[in-house]
Amino acid sequence: MDLDVFVAAHRAEWDRLDTLLKRQRHLTGAEVDELVTLYQRTATHLSLIQSSAPDPRLTGRLSQLVARARATVTGARRASWRDVTRFLTHVFPAAVYKARHWWVPTALLSAAVAALLGWWIGTHPEVRSTLAAPSELRDLTRPGGQYEAYYSTHPATSFAAQVWTNNAWAAALCLILGVFLGLPVLWILFQNMLNLGIGFGLMSSAGRLDTFLGLVLPHGLLELTAVFVAAGTGMRLGWTVIDPGIRTRRTALAEEGRAALGMAIGLALVLFVSGAIEGFVTPSGLPTWARLTIGILAELAFLAYVYVLGGRAVRAGETGDVDATERSATVPTAA
Repeated sequence: MDLDVFVAAHRAEWDRLDTLLKRQRHLTGAEVDELVTLYQRTATHLSLIQSSAPDPRLTGRLSQLVARARATVTGARRASWRDVTRFLTHVFPAAVYKARHWWVPTALLSAAVAALLGWWIGTHPEVRSTLAAPSELRDLTRPGGQYEAYYSTHPATSFAAQVWTNNAWAAALCLILGVFLGLPVLWILFQNMLNLGIGFGLMSSAGRLDTFLGLVLPHGLLELTAVFVAAGTGMRLGWTVIDPGIRTRRTALAEEGRAALGMAIGLALVLFVSGAIEGFVTPSGLPTWARLTIGILAELAFLAYVYVLGGRAVRAGETGDVDATERSATVPTAA
């Protein structure tokens, strides 16, 4: 597309739209109809320029013009409790459900890596000796040692808040850094699985694997599932950079990026629940079977939420993206 010719052909329409917007409170009925038509045309022009001949200055001007026109045509809109309800019952579970082909394999492979690391460390004394001195290892794994004390040395409320913040940050990093071809996500995942494998191996070598699982599983099932969802979504975003499909790369990244942003908000809520379990249930005096039951029920509830509500929403046409009225205008793409 010859940008200079395109600008010369449509500049008058953009100037006219700008004029109508400046005097929007005094428009006649015919001028209102003209404003709507020019808004639609300018949105299409912006999409064409972005996909064919992006020019920062022209794109900025038209983006501002389209945003002003959209606000005038659609009116100001404020988030309401209806939006929150729709997000929790449709948008978020649908986004997680649609990403299941990424995060389920991620979960299975990561769990296998953690198990292999745990077996390797637990069955090879020479590996354990590289981690810490024998006295330090005994202090870590003995009854009442550092692994157990970790969950009870701080007040439950502050500990839960700290855990939630750390996990939410890790999930956000997976979602944000996924755009770099997913490579940073793999590193974050490996670090998490390495820490889990070390604990698994050290406690199993001390004959206290049951204690370790009783401490980790109540909150860890839901917590790790949230991390796996974030990691899978991040890697899907990275793959979009490589293969956007029939969409333009810009459009594909915009759609996947908006879904990832919504996923970050939803996963923060999921991690709040797992953080509360880790802060209040894991260090409690409840018997191990009771703590495990709470963790398993929380995990099953989340999976049911995703596969029942999310599956139903996807079959009804939900994409996990923001509402169509809040997206940038695009032109159709042929397969």
